[in-house]
Amino acid sequence: MSIELPEGYRPSDAEEYMSPMQLEYFRRKLLTWKQELMEESDSTLTQLREENWQEPDINDRATLESDAALELRTRDRYRKLIRKIDKALNRIADGSYGYCEDTGEEIGIKRLEARPIATLTIEAQEKHERLEKTRRED
Repeated sequence: MSIELPEGYRPSDAEEYMSPMQLEYFRRKLLTWKQELMEESDSTLTQLREENWQEPDINDRATLESDAALELRTRDRYRKLIRKIDKALNRIADGSYGYCEDTGEEIGIKRLEARPIATLTIEAQEKHERLEKTRRED
């Protein structure tokens, strides 16, 4: 069941938080992002398959291998992002999207616009980062 969104629709704070229209907006945003990442990954794979790996010049070969390693790291980052997008889509389906997994508070429209896979409020994220930093320093 898909909800029709008015053309140019953007969620606002004036609406009920995580209303069906807002959820549909973020669902579409996440699906579009996921599709873009998957297309980029497919393009990378095709490019790597078609590459001529038999460069006679050792410097050219080193550059080629370095570029390929960078592409593979980027592809791995995309894979992790896609996993986070899938989790966000699952949260939309189960009704928990838009709420902090630590405090249960609203994450906020602006934060979700900027980072639709966010699972924490800004305050909870900052607290989490401070704890991580403290653990690394110990």
